Amino acid sequence: MKKTLAMSLMLPLAAIAKPVLTVSTYDAFAADWGPAPAIEKAFEAQCDCDLQFVTGESSIGLLRKVQLEGDSTDTDIILGLDTNTMELARETGLFATHDWPQDALELPVEWSESTFVPFDYSIFAFVYQKDRLATPPTSLEALRSLPEDVKFVIQDPRSSTPGLGLVLWVKSVYGDDAAQFWADAADSILTVTPGWSEAYNLFLQGEADMALSYTTSPAYHRIAEGDDRFAWAPFAEGHQGQIEVAAALKSSDQPALAAQFLNFIVSPGFQDAIPTGNWAYPVIAMDMPENFDVQPRPEPFRLADPKRVEAEREAVIAEFLSAIGQ
Repeated sequence: MKKTLAMSLMLPLAAIAKPVLTVSTYDAFAADWGPAPAIEKAFEAQCDCDLQFVTGESSIGLLRKVQLEGDSTDTDIILGLDTNTMELARETGLFATHDWPQDALELPVEWSESTFVPFDYSIFAFVYQKDRLATPPTSLEALRSLPEDVKFVIQDPRSSTPGLGLVLWVKSVYGDDAAQFWADAADSILTVTPGWSEAYNLFLQGEADMALSYTTSPAYHRIAEGDDRFAWAPFAEGHQGQIEVAAALKSSDQPALAAQFLNFIVSPGFQDAIPTGNWAYPVIAMDMPENFDVQPRPEPFRLADPKRVEAEREAVIAEFLSAIGQ
């Protein structure tokens, strides 16, 4: 009697259960102050589903996790890979292709891709405080010959996306002379931190005059904190960028829902959350928040070829580490 009653009570719940779409992403994206809560609300309003974000410390860690889990993984989509890790992901053979509306994009480079859907982009730059550094460098060339009392902090390219972006930036400008650039700049490097947050906190604490960060970092200080002392230094050689992407796993048991989410990525419902949620640039044309683009976005936008990155990653990193004595 009790079992029959329990089953009768469970049937209505089963009947109204919604399909679950699981998106794996990095911690900051899914944080309460990140873009995920707004995106979840907007997507669930149109999908009649349960969108769930699961997190890890890095997108590479998430990729390794689904590799180990294989077809048993609960993940349907990985969101947070970028153009410097895209080929590494593609080589796993885990990801499905999808026909999504690429004509909706507005990116600083051409994009033709059936597996990876871009959801935002960022541009690396050295950020400083205008009241502390009156004459910031205006080029990579100036960065290698700073006054002795000016120090900057950067991130390790083995563990940090900005760190890898910087060594690729220098390599794209100096080629075979990149090692000499790093040897010349080494005395100006306060330290090399494992990740962005450690480096930026040292800068905020006054330990360094500049930190490798993003052109959107000053926008955060202006909009979120009401502090307009921060700026990024425009470099004559142009600035390296990264485009963040999402892709659906072939093993997903919700392929139609995953495809719907990938389409949703390039719509206002997703993109509206990017500028002041992920503090990055959206990938479609839209009005930006007031005080976001106080400085013009740098040109040219330098983007490393993903296939070349994968082929040369280890050599470029080893060159950097050797040149600075690590």
